[in-house]
Amino acid sequence: MSLDSLQALFTDEIKDIYNGEKQLLVALPRLAKAAESPELQQAFTKHLRETEGQVQRLERILTDLRQPVRGKQCKGMQGIIEEGKEKLEEKREAEGSVLDAALIASAQKVEHYEIATYGCLVTYAQLLGLSEAERLLKQTLAEEEAADKKLNQLAEGGINEAAAAAGVEARDQ
Repeated sequence: MSLDSLQALFTDEIKDIYNGEKQLLVALPRLAKAAESPELQQAFTKHLRETEGQVQRLERILTDLRQPVRGKQCKGMQGIIEEGKEKLEEKREAEGSVLDAALIASAQKVEHYEIATYGCLVTYAQLLGLSEAERLLKQTLAEEEAADKKLNQLAEGGINEAAAAAGVEARDQ
């Protein structure tokens, strides 16, 4: 696709994040299963349900744009998810709280990537006069920001401290 207009860029970015969200539909259940903290498991499960709705919104936008409902390989999301997979593979070596801290860090990388993407898309939709797409994208952006805030609360609410304490205990042995 030639990026010769803001409309073309908007469509390209929608297809990119559509694929990224589809990748997350596979990754989030793995994160929930690996988490030790029940609150973190719940946060991942809740965000999985939100992601399903986000995918539906993107499908609606693509349909409204008269585009095929298919994505374009989202290499950014793929890389972030791959880093998270590496943490899961190290699970045997990690203390539960350390793994939870690593899962939160991985998930926040995803959230920040999504926040940046949806922020740009909201602006593009506004400039292109695509009010319905703008509304749908703002809804998704708000969900991503809330998910990031929840992850911060969990990290600062004890998971990071428990991970730090586990590291001290390991050194003392």
